[in-house]
Amino acid sequence: MTSGDAAVLDDPVGSSLRGRHTGLARRHGRAAAYLPDVATFAAVSPVPQAADWDDLARLLGPGAFADLFSGEGTPPPDWAPVFTLEGRQMIRSGTGLLGLSDPARTGVVELGEADVPEMLDLVERTRPGPFLPRTHELGTYLGIRAGGRLVAMAGERLRPPGWAEISAVCTAPEARGQGHAARLLNVLTARILARGERPFLHVAEENTAAIALYGRLGFETRRHVTFRGFRTP
Repeated sequence: MTSGDAAVLDDPVGSSLRGRHTGLARRHGRAAAYLPDVATFAAVSPVPQAADWDDLARLLGPGAFADLFSGEGTPPPDWAPVFTLEGRQMIRSGTGLLGLSDPARTGVVELGEADVPEMLDLVERTRPGPFLPRTHELGTYLGIRAGGRLVAMAGERLRPPGWAEISAVCTAPEARGQGHAARLLNVLTARILARGERPFLHVAEENTAAIALYGRLGFETRRHVTFRGFRTP
């Protein structure tokens, strides 16, 4: 498989857990999931059999939340649906950058363990999607501060071979309209491209403002997806 082969994006969670994120995974049989304080996502084989669902149920435990992300396999009838959300997967179509990408010129800083309380607070206020105390270990997370306070951030989440997913793109309400998200996306894109990888992302279909922003920054829709979560029996 060549670097940047888009086929791995059909199973981004599974390909990440089997590769770059194997050290952040827990497994049982052919089922895998992230450690509970890292991410909510779980995966079975792309064409799951009954035994695969049994493996995932044993891995997660009874009555547990199974976040299947964009996986297309359907669990057995005794798995209770929790949510369904229509969305799309977008990939960066080129190697050029639209705007500034030098962190020194954009006010972008790298975030780490010491910044987790602020990151969790920003996520709580902006709701960009699931973000847990160790989510920042999935990849590089960047932020922008104003008056010493974290007001915007974005980072890398899923890591299929040859790709890096940009996620947790969020800006505090009082700091919106200043181009922070575009600056963070451009810096992350530059870093990903410099590693010889390609950026991609996922977005809810209802988030039309984000879709428009990503389009202006060179991302195009690869496929439409349905995000789904279930509860194990």
